[in-house]
Amino acid sequence: MSKRIWVERNKDGSWDAFSDDGAHIKFGKGRGQFTPGDLMKIALAGCAALSSNFAIESTLGEGKGAKIVVDGTYDADNDSYINFNETLMIDATDANLSSEDVEKLKKRVRAHVDKGCTVKHTYEQVTPVRMDIEVRS
Repeated sequence: MSKRIWVERNKDGSWDAFSDDGAHIKFGKGRGQFTPGDLMKIALAGCAALSSNFAIESTLGEGKGAKIVVDGTYDADNDSYINFNETLMIDATDANLSSEDVEKLKKRVRAHVDKGCTVKHTYEQVTPVRMDIEVRS
């Protein structure tokens, strides 16, 4: 079982998300707030970042990482995303890598993301969602 997450509405219309281990993020539909669709993209980018980190640091050195940009195609008729496009950019300008080393790094990073990114695995399959509604009165 994964950790439990819950959200609570604020008086200003924004929402706060919490986890059992103390994590917190504010979201909503207002200016300067992440929407739920944005959070889906953040989850995909974050998963790629964490999954690729070892391969990048072992090649470029501790503290090195990537910038991951995610966008998607939104289908308004079905109120869903029909795809996500993810670009993982690694700054290796200081590493003096040969073209062969660059290809090896790209291959290692892809292998790590393909193996370890739960979010990507989930988005690539049909994932059923069951919803229960409880009303306390």
